[in-house]
Amino acid sequence: MSQNLADLLAGPADEAARGLLGCLLTAGDVTVRLTEVEAYAGTGGDPASHAHRGRTPRNAVMFGPPGYAYTYFTYGMHWCMNVVCGPENEAAAVLVRAGEVVDGIETARARRRLRVPDDRQLARGPARLCSALGIDGAAYGTYLLGGGPVTLRPGTEPVPDDLIHTGPRVGVTGGHDTPWRFWIKGDPTVSEYRRHTPKRSSKLSPRPAR
Repeated sequence: MSQNLADLLAGPADEAARGLLGCLLTAGDVTVRLTEVEAYAGTGGDPASHAHRGRTPRNAVMFGPPGYAYTYFTYGMHWCMNVVCGPENEAAAVLVRAGEVVDGIETARARRRLRVPDDRQLARGPARLCSALGIDGAAYGTYLLGGGPVTLRPGTEPVPDDLIHTGPRVGVTGGHDTPWRFWIKGDPTVSEYRRHTPKRSSKLSPRPAR
C-alpha cells in the first residue's frame, strides 16, 4: 500500500490531492482521516504556490523528492503542513486542510482546548489540524511514508468518486479560482469556504466620527 501512495505522490499535484482524501495522517499519538486538501503547483505557473518565485530556504523541501512534509508558520501564530508531491525539482505540494480525528481524540481535545466541545472542530482547518496532531516546525522535511514521527498511510477504503468535490482554493491572494481544493461531500469536518479579501490600508480608511 505504501508503494501505491508513493506512486500517487510522484504524480501531478491535483491528482495527488484527490488521492489523499481518506488517507490517515498520524503524529503525536493522534490520527486524522483527511477530508479536505488543496493542491499547489510549482514554479512559474501557480501564483498561490510558495515556490512560485523559486527556491528559498523556507520552501526548499518542496523541490522534492515527493513524500516529505513541508511545514510553515503563518500569521505569527499557526503551523500548517503540506505533503510534497510531483516530479523532483517541480516544487508541487498538497496542503492538508481538514480531517476527522479517528484515534487519540482525548489528546486532540487537550491540545485544542475548545471553549465549546465539538469534535467536528478539532481538525477543521489547516492550523487546527496541525494543532490537534501536535505538528510544528520540527516536522519540516520529515519523510511521511516511513516510520518517522509523522506518517501518512492509505485509509481503510478509498473515497468513492461521487463523494469527491472540487472548487476554488481558500484564502489565497493569487490563483483564487483554480479548482484545486478537494473535499469529501457532506463531511462535517470540511472547513467553510472563504474567498480571500485584501485588507484595506489604514491610510486609506476614513477615521470614524467621534
